[in-house]
Amino acid sequence: MRLDRDAGKLPRWLRWLAIVSGAFLLLWLGGLARFVADIPLRSDPASQVADGIVVLTGGPARIAAGLALLKAKKGKRMLISGVHPGTSKAMIAALVKPSDGLIACCTDLGFTATDTRGNAVETAEWAAMEGYHSLYVVTATYHMPRALLEMQRHMPRVKLYPYPVFPKPFGLTTPWAFGHVLPPIVVEYEKYIAALISDRFDAWSGFDLGHWLYSFWGEL
Repeated sequence: MRLDRDAGKLPRWLRWLAIVSGAFLLLWLGGLARFVADIPLRSDPASQVADGIVVLTGGPARIAAGLALLKAKKGKRMLISGVHPGTSKAMIAALVKPSDGLIACCTDLGFTATDTRGNAVETAEWAAMEGYHSLYVVTATYHMPRALLEMQRHMPRVKLYPYPVFPKPFGLTTPWAFGHVLPPIVVEYEKYIAALISDRFDAWSGFDLGHWLYSFWGEL
C-alpha cells in the first residue's frame, strides 16, 4: 500500500528543487517589479545648478537633453562619455541641431569608455580634472539606476542629479504598458543585479569583482 502511495510522488530532492526554484523566481519577479517602479516616468524641471553635465552615449536625444541643460546654465561644461573613436565635435554638432556653438565651446568628448562602468571611470577622471563636485547625469530612463550605481561607486563624494531621457516607446507613460519595451527592461534589470552584487562584494572583500565581470561578459 505504501509503495502504491509513494509511486506517484516526486523524489524529495526534486520537490525541494521546485520549492527553491519557485522562491528564487518570486524573488526575481519582486525585484523586477521594484526596478520597474523605480524607473523615472518623467524628467522633472532641472531646478539645481551643478558644476558639470555628463551624457552617456546612446543617441542624439541624450545629447540634445544635455545641451538643453548646458544652454540653461545648469552646468559649466558637458562631457559626452563613450564616444566612438574618430568622432569629432563637428560631426556631433551636425547630428544635433541647433547646438548654438555649445559643443564647440563647452563640450568635452570621452573616447575611452565602452560600457557603463567605463562611463563612470571616465566621468570620475573628468570631474576630478575639472574640480567638479556635482553633476547632472543624462541617460535613458531605464538605464539610470545602473548608471547612478556605477557613478556613485567611482565618485562617492560627487553629488549626482539624474536627468532621464525617454526613448520613443516610453513617452511619459508607464513603461510596462508597452509589451515591446519589456525585453530591454528585463535585460537592464539583470545587468543592474550583476552591478549591485559586484558593488556589494567589492565593498566587502576589496576584490574588484566588477572588473572581472566586465572582462568576462563585456558590456554590463
